[in-house]
Amino acid sequence: DVQLVESGGGSVQAGGSLRLSCVASAFYYRMYCMGWFRQTPGKEREGVAAIDSDGRTSYADSVKGRFTISRDNAKNTLYLQMNSLKPEDTAMYYCATRPIRSSSCHFPFWEGYAVWGQGTQVTVS
Repeated sequence: DVQLVESGGGSVQAGGSLRLSCVASAFYYRMYCMGWFRQTPGKEREGVAAIDSDGRTSYADSVKGRFTISRDNAKNTLYLQMNSLKPEDTAMYYCATRPIRSSSCHFPFWEGYAVWGQGTQVTVS
């Protein structure tokens, strides 16, 4: 039973754009907070962006102004629009959900995420 499925990753040149999608089963989509994280080999996973059920969003400083997180409630889908991509954005990107209502799901805490997708690779050259 797969709860979160990411897609949209790929290879792109610096300055290009990609849009990641994360389709969630209804139960997990209704959780309080949904977020995007990324990880490169040998480094800790880092928070990228989060959105809660009230519509509040937050971003890591490294992506602010370039990435936009959004959600389509009719499709149970979370998105991450990534513009002006840089080589340092290369990573495996994961979506995740947090069931408990708390502002700590947002930057800079990124806490409490309990369910994770399998990830989609983004490579910027």
